[in-house]
Amino acid sequence: MAAERLVVIGGDAAGMSAASQARRLRGPEELEITAFERGHFTSFSACGIPYWVGGEVGERDDLVARTPGEHRERSIDLRMRTEVTEIDVAGQRVHARDLESGAAGWTPYDKLVIATGARPVRPALPGIDAPGVHGVQTLDDGQALIDTLRTASGRRAVIVGAGYIGVEMAEALLHRGYEVTVLTRGAQPMSTLDPDMGKLVHDAMDGMGITTVTGAEVTAIRTDGRGRARAVATDTAEYPADVVVLGIGVEPQTGLAADAGLPLGEYGGLLTDLSMRVRGHRNIWAGGDCVEVLDLVSGRNRHIALGTHANKHGQIIGANAGGGYGTFPGVVGTAVSKVCDLEIARTGLREKDADAAGLRYVTATIESTNSAGYYPGAALMTVKMLAELRTGRLLGTQIVGREGAAKRVDIAAVALTAGMTVEQMVSLDLGYAPPFSPVWDPVLVAARKAVTAVRRAGARD
Repeated sequence: MAAERLVVIGGDAAGMSAASQARRLRGPEELEITAFERGHFTSFSACGIPYWVGGEVGERDDLVARTPGEHRERSIDLRMRTEVTEIDVAGQRVHARDLESGAAGWTPYDKLVIATGARPVRPALPGIDAPGVHGVQTLDDGQALIDTLRTASGRRAVIVGAGYIGVEMAEALLHRGYEVTVLTRGAQPMSTLDPDMGKLVHDAMDGMGITTVTGAEVTAIRTDGRGRARAVATDTAEYPADVVVLGIGVEPQTGLAADAGLPLGEYGGLLTDLSMRVRGHRNIWAGGDCVEVLDLVSGRNRHIALGTHANKHGQIIGANAGGGYGTFPGVVGTAVSKVCDLEIARTGLREKDADAAGLRYVTATIESTNSAGYYPGAALMTVKMLAELRTGRLLGTQIVGREGAAKRVDIAAVALTAGMTVEQMVSLDLGYAPPFSPVWDPVLVAARKAVTAVRRAGARD
């Protein structure tokens, strides 16, 4: 009996996790695995690129979890620098082209995994493709940026966008001795937070010497006589730049899937069932940054590009494609980041998310410390909670503070996943010792205040 043929499109977190898990379950005599990757690297940490650029991670290869050779040692036919250009769903085959030799041809499959990832948002602005303008999606991107930083004639950096990548790159370039300006068209940096929490990030960045300009609509990248980037223009001003970094965000890379007639959602991501199988297609799975996933709090689909999700998707897909079984129930939208010593965290819904979902809610915001107030080094943190009116169900939590702040969001993430109320959270038995927490952990202080807010709102309702 001939072996089944599994084809994987994409050689990073979701794709190679799927291939590896399927191989664990079935040997090469039962399952042939062919994977296509158009880049130079597999299984690398894109999230680590800002720390490599900033010098905290010493070498590029430190970010590579598994090399192409290591995958091939496990009987995975991994074809690097090879781009899939077409999916023939009816014929169960993919067309691929070697980007270096130009050789092209069809590869048949019995089972297909689509893990094409996301692409950086790159607006069609004058000068956007000029030398000195960089994205930071791949290791090649990171190397190109480092090369520019080594040869740049000046020390002025402009970052377009103030999301996770934007603030992390601001820190990286600050470490490299650059004068850093961050431009965002939002009311505050970190639009993943509510504006009142974003303002805390803004104020802290200002205190670090990072200039953050809000309400800035970028209109062009100005170039010099050699065609290199020299400034970033907005609708009201111009900011000199020796290097420009784009941190505007990403969108699902699903053009290949769309051309094949596969179903896409509101955000352009592939739609799957709980087993990560593409809806309406029993032998096609998809995972990672190219899919939309269920938000367990709002009940709606979302596009969240995070390596944590991609690796989990890959494990589930590999189990199912390899003859086992697994499901991915959804997410609550947990993410953490930092800029210098400021830690930033969120999980669940923001106010505008709750409004869009038609939920009625109350908010509670508290200031506390990361350790007992009398303990040396105690630093402030701010915690904001959203709770559903009447039921008191936790809807979301945001935290901004110094050391020990960000990972406290995991308490709220577990509570959200379990569907807990803020009143139930108050009784959580959390660890306490003066070096780690006040007697009442800041998350529990916020939950207590949220309980009071729910009760008062209920009495008025």
